[in-house]
Amino acid sequence: MLFLYGGNIKYNPLDKPNLKPSILANRLKTILTLFSKNNSESYWLDKAEQVLTECIKFCRLYNNGYVTFSEIHKLITLPDYYSSKISLMRSKFLDGQLSTYEVHDLLSSLEFFEKEFNTLDTRTSAILKSEITRITGAFISDYDILNTFSPSREELNFYGFEEMIEKGKIVVLNMNIAEYKNLSKIIAAYLKLDFQTEVMSRLAKHDSNMRSVCFISDEYHEYVTDTDADFFAQSREAKCINIVATQSYTSLLNSINNQYTVKVIIQNLINKFWFRTDDTFTIEDAQKQLGKEDKFKYSKSFSESSKDPKMASLSSILSYEKPSFSESINSYTQFDFIYDTNFFTQELNTFSCLAFLSDGNKIIPPQKINLVPYFIIDKDIQN
Repeated sequence: MLFLYGGNIKYNPLDKPNLKPSILANRLKTILTLFSKNNSESYWLDKAEQVLTECIKFCRLYNNGYVTFSEIHKLITLPDYYSSKISLMRSKFLDGQLSTYEVHDLLSSLEFFEKEFNTLDTRTSAILKSEITRITGAFISDYDILNTFSPSREELNFYGFEEMIEKGKIVVLNMNIAEYKNLSKIIAAYLKLDFQTEVMSRLAKHDSNMRSVCFISDEYHEYVTDTDADFFAQSREAKCINIVATQSYTSLLNSINNQYTVKVIIQNLINKFWFRTDDTFTIEDAQKQLGKEDKFKYSKSFSESSKDPKMASLSSILSYEKPSFSESINSYTQFDFIYDTNFFTQELNTFSCLAFLSDGNKIIPPQKINLVPYFIIDKDIQN
């Protein structure tokens, strides 16, 4: 088991020499959406992705292919640092140290920075820098974090999930979201994207004996991204089991702000456990999936009548002669949800849930089940 953070692990999320700069930049843009839930205008995120693409491309040129968050942060925020790297690359170019491919990347980066990025007005430039530094700033503000996630190339000892998957190892992100709010979301989302890329790349190998893998996430709504919809739809072919837990469907919607994407994610999670909830979106979606049935219902009415009612003059009380009583009972069937709203809000107790499961061939009829907490199991074992 490998614990990321809190140990001796050194991991650089940007050290992916086999991925194009545009792909890495798109990952960072995807993570930025976690902090821009209500951003209805995608211009700033799209522009930030373009800036990150050129930064990664330029950094690879002057830093021997090695990119860190620290380097990107300095390129964006320190004009003098950028100028010094331009001077370094000019010397390499004049000395003929660059290949044709590197010359092309250098010229395209210079054209972007000199003719576009550096000519932006102050307000636009400041907004773009603030978008990018929301990610990079989290990695350089704390020494331990900087040392763990932006190490030198020689210090790296975790290179991604390819080796972990092949050897069947477990990777655990050991970061408290209450203590490292933004950083834990960035790292968790990035690790998830890194894992998903590695899992899907196995399909190209056409290996029928590939090892089964598993992705587990608690508080999934904190790390959900749009890309999960496509991954969950295709990951079964790559023998990946996805186990996620969230507070409610509304929590997912609050994170990615796209109801259609949320529905795609939910429908690709075949087995579901619904615990007690007051969230109407979750309840309504569960009711629709579980379906309807004919339910027997009845209504009962009671009536009283009499002739010649009389009222006492002193007490103003009515009196009747020969009263008659009648009672009617009507029964009927109504096509209604199998589980009503009260079942989700009132009838599910602690450690009980409504299970919707499949045995691999068919769907098991939905039913209420009681779960046994791990601490009760541990106590029984000790006794």
